[in-house]
Amino acid sequence: MLNENNYYQDKSYFSFSLYKRFMQCEAMALAEFSGKITRPVTEALLIGSYVDAYIDGTLEEFRELHPEILSSRGNSKGELKASFKSADGMIERFMRDPLFVEYLQGEKQTILTGTIAGVPVKGKLDILHKERIVDFKTTKDFRLVWSEGNLVTFIDNWGYDLQGAIYQELVRQKIGKRLPYYIAAVTKEATPDIDIIHIPDSILKSKLQEIEHFLPTFKAITVGITEPQRCEQCDYCKSTKVLSKVTEFEEAITKWQ
Repeated sequence: MLNENNYYQDKSYFSFSLYKRFMQCEAMALAEFSGKITRPVTEALLIGSYVDAYIDGTLEEFRELHPEILSSRGNSKGELKASFKSADGMIERFMRDPLFVEYLQGEKQTILTGTIAGVPVKGKLDILHKERIVDFKTTKDFRLVWSEGNLVTFIDNWGYDLQGAIYQELVRQKIGKRLPYYIAAVTKEATPDIDIIHIPDSILKSKLQEIEHFLPTFKAITVGITEPQRCEQCDYCKSTKVLSKVTEFEEAITKWQ
């Protein structure tokens, strides 16, 4: 049974993060899954985890586990680095909004398992309330961004609708009904912005169908039945690239676009 101690180590289940990595590049995702490479922990990820820890009530434990968030030199030695002081500002901002605080109520970090398209899947839900599922997110800002030639929201850009589809389905399998899915978001701007976004069931059902289509193939890759495809764009593909021929100048525009 999955718990806090083995959740991230257990590879018998697919998770949203693993699914998303396979969507980005199958070869890179398999290399991570098999332990050949590890994903670096960036400061942006740590800031998000810092705020998550506050919501979960585990901030002191987080500080002990991550001494790198503290300054190690000068007059500020032992104090929070500036970027994490800004995280405190994000916390202060959303905690003085009554509706935002209301949507933070519920069971925290609930672990659920189930199957999608015959593949074991796990999820760790930020907030599970009897009336709703809430994911807490930090983001640069709420402006639309370019992705594959289109202007999209941060939700589309980071695949949070896919995450919502997985979580809603796992909850449905557990309690027998679909709960509405919300994202409670705060920006990392100097003056943080906040919002609560409801993702309609119609979008989540469409994303679940997409997941059901791709997930069996990704599972087959992890067990060695199917060979992974290379994207030739990510850092992993660039670092393991082996040239097989010379590129003609006329091919370059098509190859590099």
